Amino acid sequence: MFGFTEEQIHRYARHMVLPQLGGKGQRKLLDSRVLIVGVGGLGSPVSLYLAAAGVGTLGLVDNDVVDVSNLQRQVVHRNANIGRPKVASAADALHALNPDVNVVQHQVTFSSANAMELVAEYDLVVECSDNFPSKYLANDACVLADKPLVWGAVFQFDGQMSVTLPRRGPCYRCIFPAPPPPGSVPTCVEAGVLGALVGIVGCWQALEVIKLLAGIGEPMAGRLLILDGLAGEADRVEVKRRSTCEICGDHPTIHQLIDYEVFCGLRR
Repeated sequence: MFGFTEEQIHRYARHMVLPQLGGKGQRKLLDSRVLIVGVGGLGSPVSLYLAAAGVGTLGLVDNDVVDVSNLQRQVVHRNANIGRPKVASAADALHALNPDVNVVQHQVTFSSANAMELVAEYDLVVECSDNFPSKYLANDACVLADKPLVWGAVFQFDGQMSVTLPRRGPCYRCIFPAPPPPGSVPTCVEAGVLGALVGIVGCWQALEVIKLLAGIGEPMAGRLLILDGLAGEADRVEVKRRSTCEICGDHPTIHQLIDYEVFCGLRR
């Protein structure tokens, strides 16, 4: 009924027997296009599980190359790929896992110059970067393009994750109206991060993506998931849309993408 090959029926059998998903939901996944911004710690589990789930097209955005220090947490890459572009390394791994999936490599820096064009090509965006400019940029581009956004963040032993559904709930700016002062939050290089934690947050992001694409369950929109890895605790905090939000509020002041490095105080 849904046009599956015999191989696909076997590959996705454990999905299809789920009454909430079934063949209809699996067909939606196969027909979907998802953009993953950042193929590092979070982007690794996100890309692997979306490929395994049969999301038809995965766009990978990253301009970095694989470094040996990445391998402690960026599990989509392998030691043999050190020095290769991350999008190429990840594409090989995803094709090896599931040849059904079309992987589009965008070996560019995600920026105000290309974000709207990239986002327009996909149904949904997963923000997996490790910097504030990219998070605000992805949020604003998705709100302007009316595309769902699933974002995650990690720091040492702590993680956060939520979903933005433009015009249907709060966006990233509603929760974090302004970035932290420059230098107040150490980078991953400076502070470290537990590899298993990015796996947990990334897997939760992938779960939210699958729910949104298949139209099942309740998305995490309007809720912020907070993980404390050391304590083994997870809290879910209700968050509301700010009527004064600069991009999704009642009277938005942002109507096009801005310079996010300047906004975050990283450049004048």
